[in-house]
Order: sequence, then C-alpha cells, then structure tokens
Amino acid sequence: MTVPRTEDEAFDRRSLHERIAADLRDEIMSGDLPPEAKLPSTTQLKTRFDASNATVQKALQLLKDERLVVGRAGAAVTVRAHRQQTVRPARFTAPAGPGEPYRWLTEAEKTGAQARSKLLEVSEAVPPADVAGALNLASGGTALLRCQLLLIDNDPVELVKCYYPPDLARGTAIAERRKIKGGTPTLLAELGHPPGLSIDRVSARVPTQEQYEALRLPSNLPVLRTLRVVHSRHERPIEATVMVKAGHLYELQYEFTPQ
Repeated sequence: MTVPRTEDEAFDRRSLHERIAADLRDEIMSGDLPPEAKLPSTTQLKTRFDASNATVQKALQLLKDERLVVGRAGAAVTVRAHRQQTVRPARFTAPAGPGEPYRWLTEAEKTGAQARSKLLEVSEAVPPADVAGALNLASGGTALLRCQLLLIDNDPVELVKCYYPPDLARGTAIAERRKIKGGTPTLLAELGHPPGLSIDRVSARVPTQEQYEALRLPSNLPVLRTLRVVHSRHERPIEATVMVKAGHLYELQYEFTPQ
C-alpha cells in the first residue's frame, strides 16, 4: 500500500528500479514472498509499477546481486531458500563446553550450513570512542583488538572487532595471533572473568569502505552494527565487540521478560 503524501513532503528521489526493488525486498524480508516462492512475472511487475521491461529487469538484478532471489533470463525468479537468517545473540555469549567450538559456529551449523571464522588482525589499537567509553579507557588509550571475519558457505556474513582492556589481555592467548578454542567467552571464564551482564546497542548504518569490501556488499544498503559490552560477574567491562552484518540478510531476535 502506498502512503499518501502531503504537498510539503519530499518525493522518493530514488530511481524507479531502486523503488521497485525496495518494495519487493520488503515483501521478501517480511515473508509475504516466502523462501522458494516465485516472484510475480515481468508482465505483472510492469503493470504494477507502470515500468518498462528494462526497468523491471534492473530491479530484479539488484535483488539477485543481494542474494535474495535466483533466476535467469526467460525463467521464473524465485526467492532463495535461505533468504534471511535470524540471529539470537543470547545464544552466543555463554562459554562453550569443554572441547566444543565457538558457539557462533555451532549455532550457524544447526541450519545445515558450513561456518568458519578467519582471523584478520590481533594488535593493540585505539578503539572507536563508544568502545573506549564502554571499557572505561583513558582518552587516547589503547585496547587489545582481535578482528575476524565470519563466513557461512564461504560467503562473508559478519565483520567482528573485539576489544579488551590491555591489563586483562596482555600475556594471555587473547594477545596471540591464533584462534582460541571455544572462543574468547570460554577463555575469559578460564582466566577468572566469566561473562555476566551483556548489553547490546544496535543501529543501522551506511557501510564504511572497510565493511563494504570485507562483506562483499552488492550496493549501499545499510548494515546492522551491534556494539556488545560484556561485563564480568564483578561488573567490570571485560569485552566490547563491534559486529557488522548485512542488514538485508539478517535480523536480530531478542527474548526477554518484563521486569
């Protein structure tokens, strides 16, 4: 349904094929066009949007580039079987069991996908201001940074930057350029800092150049940026993580009981 505009409201300045793609994208992400459903035919879309064949094809190509639909010329375009993944953050914060891999990997593999992580960087760095504030760092102070890229079926899905107070991380496996068995929640628990309260701040943003390239984004669609601050059971902030994922491929699900 089109929302009526008043005279003083701005018109949608996007090109017609971008507007068509936006409407179809919303129907895919909301489930009106479920996985493996056929999209309306080119003729139907031309009539619905009062558009030319070329414009409709450009809109469909955007959705193909975004990995939301599949199809080829002369054949029906269908919604991909795995169009959008639901992420439940609470499942990743607890330490993994003895000998178990990082919980993100095990949760991702429950969907039948192959998940892996690629360690990109381990260094001391000056973190973004919101991270520095969360870790109670002095102005210009450094934190131990571990940066990794998470992949599903070899597609990059999330860029993760974890920051730790230097006095906590130095001299531990956190500061070493290697993967940590079970992930840092398990290591922090072994170091006497079991994760307690976690606080997430989620925002939608235009991707930076680094994020655009790392996630192989097809266009200027927004990303979901989560700043997660983990406190020990002694209420000390022990980890601040910036997680960035493609906004059109993922949604976050939080479950809570009113206090």
